[in-house]
Amino acid sequence: MRMRQRVFTHWAIATFAVAGLAMSCASSGGGDTEKVEQAGFRETPAGAGDMESTQEKPTGLEPVYFDFDSAAIRADQRPTLQANLAAINQHKDWKTVVIEGNTDERGTEEYNLALGERRANSVKKYLIDSGVPAARIDTVSFGESKPAVQGHDESAWKWNRRDEFSAIR
Repeated sequence: MRMRQRVFTHWAIATFAVAGLAMSCASSGGGDTEKVEQAGFRETPAGAGDMESTQEKPTGLEPVYFDFDSAAIRADQRPTLQANLAAINQHKDWKTVVIEGNTDERGTEEYNLALGERRANSVKKYLIDSGVPAARIDTVSFGESKPAVQGHDESAWKWNRRDEFSAIR
């Protein structure tokens, strides 16, 4: 139950942050155009600076994929993690990098939320062990709720067993 509360807390914070940003943009009446990402986050318009924090799907951070029922980092995913590590170290303007744990549709909702959290924490540990300050990394599990590919066989499932990354400026 504590895990569910933690996942809900992360989800609620992200939802309120996005809603607050949307309301502040709507009330400003400014003419700035903003690019809305597929994931529902927006990028900071040019010149906005540190006026507010925003969450985005940054370029340069690629998903990391996992084997079935595993949170162990696969050997073939280490180059992707090294590239993500370099991007995180290069972008000091990313105050927080959020690792989003995902699973395929097999298993119960509770199990998949726990597995998504283990996957996100596995990558978090890797990044911290590689020198990224723990204060710059947060995790959230979406379990099976955000599939990258629709389908009910291994050709879809292999793309859904992943960690994705977003950044908060």
